[in-house]
Amino acid sequence: MLAKILWLGLAYLAGSFPFGLFIAQAARGIDPRTAGSGNIGATNVARLCGTKLGVLTLACDALKGFVPVAVAWKLGGGWYASLTALACVGGHMFPVFLHYKGGKGVATAIGAVLALCPWAAVVSGLSCAALIAASGFVSVGSLFFAASLPFTAAWFGPWSIVPFTTAIAALIVWKHKDNIRRLLAREEKPWRKKAG
Repeated sequence: MLAKILWLGLAYLAGSFPFGLFIAQAARGIDPRTAGSGNIGATNVARLCGTKLGVLTLACDALKGFVPVAVAWKLGGGWYASLTALACVGGHMFPVFLHYKGGKGVATAIGAVLALCPWAAVVSGLSCAALIAASGFVSVGSLFFAASLPFTAAWFGPWSIVPFTTAIAALIVWKHKDNIRRLLAREEKPWRKKAG
């Protein structure tokens, strides 16, 4: 039991590690908290530092969700792995290293769900990517990922993961409340600038 409690703490700390901040500062000397959207996630890093560094941030943020959850499966099964996923995503959103002001959790959630239920992650993740490509807005794809996650988890995974994926989805939607407001007001910035 002590090992499981300690692992949850480590999962939260792993989620708290701000890869986007360190990558942007190391590569370009930019603090994403004070530039662009002010977010430490992959989208803002990509806008500020280029697509390659954005993809690197995305991969690192996903891995910090995937690895702790994959280990948790072996320690305690589905319910414990799901709780670990929530700890990782919560760490990214509310990182102790950044005074609890973090990112929106989508990349970390994708990594965590990939370890929890690969098919749920693939279906929701591909739907997210398709909507981003079609709409031009990362927030639209991210919100659909969150909205679809409880359903794909219920369809493809054990029921033990559904309450936790639902909680993760709710947190992602809540973190996107400003994006929702801007989308409704047609003030949201698209992923790519329009030509001309």
